[in-house]
Amino acid sequence: MTERILAADTLDGGTDRPPPARFAYDWHTWKEIAHLLVNLPTSIIGFTYVVTVLFVGAGLTLTVIGLPVLALGLMGARQLGKVERVRARALLGVRVDEPSRLPFRRRGGFFAALWMGLKDPVGWRAALYELIRLPWSIVTFTVTLTSLFVLWPVLPFIARGLTNADRAMVRALLSPSDGLERRIAELESDRGVVVDTAAADLRRIERDLHDGAQARLVALAMGLGLAKEKLLEGQADDTVAAMVDEAHGEVKLALQELRDLARGIHPAVLTDRGLDAALSSVASRCTVPVKVTAELPSRPAAAIEGSAYFTVSELLQNVSKHSGARSASVDVWRSDNRLLIQVWDDGRGGASLDGGTGMAGLADRLGAVDGLFVIDSPVGGPTTITAELPWRDRDLTDASGAKR
Repeated sequence: MTERILAADTLDGGTDRPPPARFAYDWHTWKEIAHLLVNLPTSIIGFTYVVTVLFVGAGLTLTVIGLPVLALGLMGARQLGKVERVRARALLGVRVDEPSRLPFRRRGGFFAALWMGLKDPVGWRAALYELIRLPWSIVTFTVTLTSLFVLWPVLPFIARGLTNADRAMVRALLSPSDGLERRIAELESDRGVVVDTAAADLRRIERDLHDGAQARLVALAMGLGLAKEKLLEGQADDTVAAMVDEAHGEVKLALQELRDLARGIHPAVLTDRGLDAALSSVASRCTVPVKVTAELPSRPAAAIEGSAYFTVSELLQNVSKHSGARSASVDVWRSDNRLLIQVWDDGRGGASLDGGTGMAGLADRLGAVDGLFVIDSPVGGPTTITAELPWRDRDLTDASGAKR
C-alpha cells in the first residue's frame, strides 16, 4: 500500500543459485547429498499421508464426513508443503515465498469454509508433490548411496543434477501461482485502504460543512429573520441596515468557505486547465517559493490527475509547515506508463513515514492505486520525495460525462 518490499535471503552473488559443482566436496555439495538421502524417509511419510487422506476422504464422500475429512487432509498437505519449503531453503538454497493463508474468517458459514478448503490449489499441489516424489526419491537415494562408494569422484556433479530436478519440482509445485496469491492479498489490503480513505474524506467534508458554511448559513437565516420582523413592524432604522450588512458579510464568508471546500474536493482549475495550472495555483499559496515544472504530453485520466494534485498539495503543505526551507521545486513527468512526481526542498530534512506529517497516509493512498512513495530526507536536508502513479489515458468524456 503503499512501498511493497519483498525480502529474500540469498546465497552467493545475491541469487539462490549454488556455486558450480567441483570435484572437491564443499559445504554445498554435502548439503545436496544430505537432501538426496533424506528424500526417501520424508517422501515415504508424505506419500503415506496423502494416499491415506485421499482414499479415506474419497471413500467417505458418500457419507456426511467425507468432504470435511478431505478438506482437513488438504490443510495437512499444506503443512507438509511448508516443511518441504523449509528443507529446500536449508539444504538446496531455494527461496520460495510462503503462500497466503486461507481467509476463513472473511467467509461466513461452515459450507463456505468447507468449499474453500476443498478447492485450495496450494493443498492440491502439495499433495501432488508428495505423490510424485516417492518414486523419484527412491531413484535419488539409490544413486546417491551407491555413488558414495563407487562414483565418489564425480558425485558432486551427480548430486547437482539430481538436486536441480528437486529444485525445479519445489518451484513448480510448492510456490505461489505466479505471484497471483500475493497479488490478491495486496489488492485486498489496498481495497481496505481505499474504503477507509473514502470514509475519512466523507467525515472531513461533513465536519467542514457542519462547522463552517452550515453554521454561517444558520446565523444568516436568523439575522435575516430578525431584520424581516423589524421591517414588518415598521422599524426601518439604522439597526435593520446594520443587520442586513452583517448578513451580507456572512454570505460572503459562507461562499468563500464553500469555494475552499470545493477546492479540497476537486478544484475547478484542475478540471478546466489541467495539472500544470492546478499545481501552479497550489505552489502560489505555499509560504516557500516553489518552481513548478510539468512536462506531460497529454492529460492523464481524471482519477490519476486528482491523485497527483492532492499528493503535491499535501507535500507542499508539509513544506510550508514543517520544513523550514527557503526554496522548493515540483517536477512532474511521464515515463512509459507511469506518472512520476518529485517534490524537493532545501529544509531541515528528517521526514519519514512515522513522522506525524501525513506521509504514511499519502503512502497508503498511493499504494491503493498501485503507486509508490519514496522518501529521501536525511537530517539536515535536503528532502526529495518521489511519488509514482500508473498512467492511464484520459477518456473522451470528463468527470461530468460531457463530451470534450
